[in-house]
Amino acid sequence: MEVLVQLGFFVALLAIGLFFGRANERRHFAELAALEETLRDIAVCNGRGAPAEFVSGTLVIGSVVIAEDYFKRVAAGLKSLIGGNLVAYESLLERGRREAIVRMKEQARQLGATAVVNVRLETASLSEDWSARRPIFSAEFIAYGTALVPGGQNS
Repeated sequence: MEVLVQLGFFVALLAIGLFFGRANERRHFAELAALEETLRDIAVCNGRGAPAEFVSGTLVIGSVVIAEDYFKRVAAGLKSLIGGNLVAYESLLERGRREAIVRMKEQARQLGATAVVNVRLETASLSEDWSARRPIFSAEFIAYGTALVPGGQNS
C-alpha cells in the first residue's frame, strides 16, 4: 500500500510539473514572440564591421538565468538511461537564448541604437546542488554585442 501511495505521489508530481511547466513555457514563448516583434527593427549580426553612417558603438548585454522544472528533470533522467537527445532541455535552451537576445536589444533600443554588431552568445551552468541527492540545473544565457547609433544621435 505504501508503494502505491509513493507511486501515486510521483505520478501526481509528474503530471503537475508537466501541466504547469508546459503552460509556463507556452506563455514565455508567446511573450518572447511579442517582444521580438517590437524589437524587429534593430538589426543583429555577428560581423565586426560597422557601416560609416554609424558612430562608435556601446557594449550592450542581455542575460537571463533559467532553471529546469521537475518534469524536465524526470524526463531527462529517463532519457539518459537509453541515450540520445535530451529534447526536454532543448526548449529551455531556446527560451534562454531568445530571452538574452531580447534583453540585449532592449538595452540597445534605450541607447537609440538601430543595430547590434559583433554579437556573441554564451551559456554557463550556474548551479548543480548535489546535496539534495539529485542535481538542480540552472544556466545563465548571455548575449552581448556592440550597439550602433546612427550618426547625429549620439552626443
